[in-house]
Amino acid sequence: METSLESPSELEKLTLALLHSRGEVERLREREAIYSSLLGSVNAVLWAFDWDAQRIIYVSPAYESMFGRSAALLMADYNEWRNCIYPDDLEYAAQSFAEVLEKGAIEAREYRILRADGQLRWISDKCFISQRGGEGLPTIVVGIAEDITEKKQLEGELHRLATTDVLTMSSNRRHFFECAQREFDHSVQFGSPLAFILLDVDDFKKINDNHGHQAGDQVLQRIAQCGANALRRGDLFGRIGGEEFAALLPGCPPDLARQIAERLQREVQRLGFNLEGRSFGVTVSQGLASLRDDGSLDSLYARADAAMYQAKRGGKNQIVLAD
Repeated sequence: METSLESPSELEKLTLALLHSRGEVERLREREAIYSSLLGSVNAVLWAFDWDAQRIIYVSPAYESMFGRSAALLMADYNEWRNCIYPDDLEYAAQSFAEVLEKGAIEAREYRILRADGQLRWISDKCFISQRGGEGLPTIVVGIAEDITEKKQLEGELHRLATTDVLTMSSNRRHFFECAQREFDHSVQFGSPLAFILLDVDDFKKINDNHGHQAGDQVLQRIAQCGANALRRGDLFGRIGGEEFAALLPGCPPDLARQIAERLQREVQRLGFNLEGRSFGVTVSQGLASLRDDGSLDSLYARADAAMYQAKRGGKNQIVLAD
């Protein structure tokens, strides 16, 4: 009996099915290769986390280059991720990650990591719940981690430029008074002591005229260093005018404020300059005001300013306490 051409044999059907399956496998391989190529080119770490099992179930190739650590070790133990987080940021990173269960997604999450080679890097790590647990299904959180170190460095540089006096590297006038206002408000609210020192370089115009503006710049820089050396941690110091500096001493009673002003005075008096074979020294006049019934920072500043000008009129190179 002849076999009908319209009715393929079982062998033909099997052959066609195998060819079709082989084609599907090839297409899947091609698709997988495309996905792998795309993931490999993304400059971010894509990851998936099984919340119930507390383990990473997927991490993209960029992990090893960004974190400088083995992806295999991470897949074997989630603590590999936790252990690379900068210690000061670990609590925040863990707490913000846990919030994804309640919020469903976390968009703003930045923390620092320590690469295996010791480099400190900033990471922006966003995540959301891809699959809610239930009916035997695990809760799956997926996310993307990006290296934002350069962005953070740029932000830091912009902040420095906006808040720092370029010549002396101390706070500029605007930043000093912004910080001083916060400290003033805190002292008034909690009744804590506060002191304001205003100092001006004596005969600064003569220094510029006799030795040049380069010498004047050196004087201002060295006095700023004296301020950094004489003040306590947490005190504010800034250049608020041409040759005028200010210091704010939070939580500082009058007697201690006087000691700090005297220490600053001695630091300045010890300075010596030698330019083109000519030596000279510098002095400063200081006005010191401690918080009393001042209704504003401007009032405290005005009292220190009046005391400083009294020091100028009284012979310079001295500290005058404000009334």
